[in-house]
Amino acid sequence: MNLDWTKKEFEAYVLLYAAHCNFLETEEEQNYILSKVDEQTFHKIHTEVVVDSDKMNLDKIQQYLSENKFSEKEKEDLLRDIKNVFFADGTVDVLERKVFFILKKIIS
Repeated sequence: MNLDWTKKEFEAYVLLYAAHCNFLETEEEQNYILSKVDEQTFHKIHTEVVVDSDKMNLDKIQQYLSENKFSEKEKEDLLRDIKNVFFADGTVDVLERKVFFILKKIIS
């Protein structure tokens, strides 16, 4: 798989995956993501996240991280942003918790 994303596109992919993991993207989650990435990047990546299977989402995230260097601070910032997506609508469901632990393991 050839992932020629910029870091912003990768960030958008991860955050949109987090928002979409329970098949319910709220307006609050979308607004938070749009505060982190521009609208063009959001829309470009959104379709890819939705079309990819859950396994493909995680494989792409893992591959991008293995092919690109991230500092500890960048990893911590990304995990914080993922948490903020989950909390954006005021609740974190069981599926979102499960996905957070999977992403934390992949990113850390």
